[in-house]
Amino acid sequence: MARLSDVIEEFIKELFNESGNSELEIGRNDLATQFNCAPSQITYVLTTRFSTESGYYIESRRGGGGSIKIRKVEFQSNEPLRKLIEEKIGNGITYDSAMKIIDGLLERKILTSREANIMKAAINDRSLMIQADKKNNLRSEILKAMLKIILL
Repeated sequence: MARLSDVIEEFIKELFNESGNSELEIGRNDLATQFNCAPSQITYVLTTRFSTESGYYIESRRGGGGSIKIRKVEFQSNEPLRKLIEEKIGNGITYDSAMKIIDGLLERKILTSREANIMKAAINDRSLMIQADKKNNLRSEILKAMLKIILL
């Protein structure tokens, strides 16, 4: 049996696929009613499954039932890639955040499965035989170098 978070995530992704747009506006309370859950469950799914690292941008609008706009981050131009590298990866990144970025790029078919697997292997803690306090910095440098080569 699938977890409710997984079902909600798949529903939202299906809405994207059906609309063919890179932007989707949904009512948080409407979605919560549809899935018979608390609105906080919808917020949880949005913040954990539709993060910037995963290739999405969330904009909340207060009032009137809590409208939420979800945008897929497009990587066609170099500007979003520059922002991803400078702002999200920066000088250090955790393994979990790096995985979200890679999975988001894979989901959008920007990376091939093979490229994603190579990147994941390269940034894995077991591959980074270095002091724990320096791993996030080394991981960010490796990830940025690979993304620049693959995406530019």
